[in-house]
Amino acid sequence: MKKIAFIITFFLCFGCKNNHRVSNTDQVKGNGHEHHEDKQSKHSSANEHMHRSSVKDLIERFESPERDAYQQPQKVLEYLGDIQGQTIMDIGAGSGYFSVKLAEKGATVIAADVDDEFQEFLKSRIEKNDLKNIETRKIPYDSPNLKEKEADIVLIVNTYHHIENRPKYFAKVKKGTKSNGELVIIDFFKTDIPVGPPVNHKLSIDVVVNELKKAGYTSVNVNVDLLPYQYIIKAK
Repeated sequence: MKKIAFIITFFLCFGCKNNHRVSNTDQVKGNGHEHHEDKQSKHSSANEHMHRSSVKDLIERFESPERDAYQQPQKVLEYLGDIQGQTIMDIGAGSGYFSVKLAEKGATVIAADVDDEFQEFLKSRIEKNDLKNIETRKIPYDSPNLKEKEADIVLIVNTYHHIENRPKYFAKVKKGTKSNGELVIIDFFKTDIPVGPPVNHKLSIDVVVNELKKAGYTSVNVNVDLLPYQYIIKAK
C-alpha cells in the first residue's frame, strides 16, 4: 500500500477532515463529543475501562504477539529514524513495550507512567536485561514532569485519549521538548476496529490536531497509512 503522509499547517488545518477509515460524520460526532462531554468523566472512564483488567493481565496483553501484529513496532522505529543518542520520553510507558525497543536502538529513554505497578515491573525488567539507558519516571496525571528542553522526542502510544485537559498538558510537553524536537502521537482510529478501547473513548484526528494547535504546536505531519488501526501524528 502506498504510504500516505501529508503536512498540515495550522492555518489550513482547522477545518480539515480525515476521510481515511473514518467518515466525516464520525469526525463531526468526535468534535461535538469533545466539546460537550465532561473532560474529567472521559478521562476517568478511559482509565476505568483499561483497569477492569489487572496490571498482570494488561502486561501480558501489552507484550503479546497479538499486539506485535497490529502495532508493528519495527515500522514505528523506522518511522522515527535514527534515534541513536537522542533523549526520548515514552509517556504511558506501561510495561516498557516501546521503551525497551527504543533503548535497544541507542536512545536514552525516560519511561514515564502514572502507575506504580507498571513502574515497578519496568524497573525489574530494566535490571533483568541490564539496560543502562532507561530510567523510570513516575509522573502525575496532569504533567509530563519534563525539565525544560529535556527531550528530543516525546512519544505517546495509545495513551493520548487517557489524558484530560490535553491542550494544557501538551503545552508542558512542548516546553519540555528541545526547539528542534518533536512530539509523536500514535492512537486508534475513531471507528469500529478489532483492537483498542470503545469508539466513544477514541479521539478523531481533527480533535487531536485542534488540541495541539491550542497547546502551541505550529505544524503537524499526519500519517494514516503506516499502521492498520492507528494514525501517527508528528508535531513540532
